[in-house]
Amino acid sequence: MMRIARRTFGAAAIALMALTAGGALAQDKGKVYYLVPTLLDEFQTESVTVITNAMKQVGYETVSLDAQNRTDLQLNQFDDVIKLKPKAIVLAAVDFDSVVPGIQKARDAGIPVLVFDRQITSTPVDLTSVAGTVQIGEIAADQIQGLLKARYGSVKGKVLQILGDPGDSYTLDIQKGFEAKIKAFPDVKLITQAALQWEATNAGNIASDQLLTNPDIDLIFVHAAHLAVPVAGILEAKGKKPGDVMLVSSNGAPVGLDLIRKGWEQVEVEQPLYAQAYGLAMFVDKIVAKEALKPGTYDVLGLKAELTDEKWGPNLKIPGAAITKDNVDDPRFWGNLKAPTTPVQPVK
Repeated sequence: MMRIARRTFGAAAIALMALTAGGALAQDKGKVYYLVPTLLDEFQTESVTVITNAMKQVGYETVSLDAQNRTDLQLNQFDDVIKLKPKAIVLAAVDFDSVVPGIQKARDAGIPVLVFDRQITSTPVDLTSVAGTVQIGEIAADQIQGLLKARYGSVKGKVLQILGDPGDSYTLDIQKGFEAKIKAFPDVKLITQAALQWEATNAGNIASDQLLTNPDIDLIFVHAAHLAVPVAGILEAKGKKPGDVMLVSSNGAPVGLDLIRKGWEQVEVEQPLYAQAYGLAMFVDKIVAKEALKPGTYDVLGLKAELTDEKWGPNLKIPGAAITKDNVDDPRFWGNLKAPTTPVQPVK
């Protein structure tokens, strides 16, 4: 049974509130609290920036609270925030299951809960904005087909796929989309292994071992950019030059974009952080007003997003995009850390 630690919502949380709110005056429509799982990676820190900016555009002040990767702290934050009666809570969960009581308490108190990025399907929420992870795998397959065809004149070769942790639906969905498309090419031999706990060293070890037993690997596909870093290091240590063994990754982190610029990586399939944040801001007025959301296709920062009704509530799924050496410096990709200035278009 999980032990609930004593509350730590005091001075540290207040300091973070002041920092993320930027000292701005309260917006006309009230406050939204963003419960962040951790501030130890660039995806999460950039999400604070863009959610704050997007919500401000539609009239809400955002206060962000860091759970420090602790489920007990995030649950305590739920309890404290509920007492403050905000207009809504945006949640990126530390743990998908353990946070459910906090969601239920908030909604019972009449406070909508909008889930960002880390999909929760075990309890109803008011909106989920996520990447189309199956589509990320499909886009990766399309790109890999093109790379193999450019090398051999047809789609053939040997591909090593390195998953993240096999208990994470994010990586399993990418695998599902990727393998569904790549199986149409019988001349592609696919080897799949998982980097447990998403550990970068595990990915490096897998690449090293597989290159010993399969020295003719043409391409390595990893499910996150941070896993590509040790793989590129292994390739270099084995005397490979950039492009000798092609490298494709997903999520669009800055390290992946740097590997593209250096030639080690050919394609990065972005997880659309900016569009996921904008999707929340587009619908927040209707959610606060308790209005129904209409399923259908919506343009979110130029991406074709699909809103569906699921058993856990309205679900906005946003596709990623392929990043190559030709477009790697485009500011629309979150890995360049240039939050968009495009106005949010609220859904009426």
